[in-house]
Amino acid sequence: MSGRIRVGIGGWTYEPWRDGVFFPEKWPEKRELEYASRKMTAIEVNGTYYSGFKPPTFAKWRDQTPDGFVFTLKASRFCTNRKVLATAEESIGRFVTQGITELGDKLGPILWQFMATKKFDPEDFRAFLALLPPQQDGLALRHAVEVRHESFIHPDFVKMCRAAGVAIVFADSGKYPALADLTGDFVYARLEDAKAEVETGYTADELDRWARVARSWAEGHQPDGLTYADRASHTGGTARDVFVFMINGAKERAPAAAMALIERV
Repeated sequence: MSGRIRVGIGGWTYEPWRDGVFFPEKWPEKRELEYASRKMTAIEVNGTYYSGFKPPTFAKWRDQTPDGFVFTLKASRFCTNRKVLATAEESIGRFVTQGITELGDKLGPILWQFMATKKFDPEDFRAFLALLPPQQDGLALRHAVEVRHESFIHPDFVKMCRAAGVAIVFADSGKYPALADLTGDFVYARLEDAKAEVETGYTADELDRWARVARSWAEGHQPDGLTYADRASHTGGTARDVFVFMINGAKERAPAAAMALIERV
């Protein structure tokens, strides 16, 4: 058995994507989400990291996108950019109650991203994981944490995420350590090392490799060639939905990279 693989980009409003690069020439800006959501199968929303939105906005996104499409939302920076994570309960509450459930079945995982300076404090991070709500307004919530400090490459971190059912984000980045241990019932990957000089961001060989990795994840495996902190404790074999985003790096190449990967998976 295999889970569903969704591939997408970060956001849909980016000037270099216009005028024939991704969006057709003279395509109306107010219809960019409509177009992008029919070329991708998921989009990661970065704007929710910086500010809150009203319920009608989430409802509008829902209505502008096709059946089966999914949004993942980056959680507010006020939840994660703090010295003591255990004090984030109020900010987490504000984030999940702002109207995100208007997305309905188009609401994918919530991404909780931490600054590269944030180090692993086991007790504090365990307390943070305990604050993540399993549901809101009757809708199940899925959570993924992106950590970017090498201190998180630790078996204890993997075990606590697995116990909480929270996925660890795998980030292919030249700046931060990547951690590929499977801990949730889905996989969240951010491919951040695209090259501007390559039309599709990643070469054909690289895209072929990421397609193989995504299919392996979807089958519940932990592929060879990636970094693990506690690989031996993973039992494997459980199908997982997979979310892969072409993000950062050479952002102008992200749509072409995502579409090329979609063709392969």
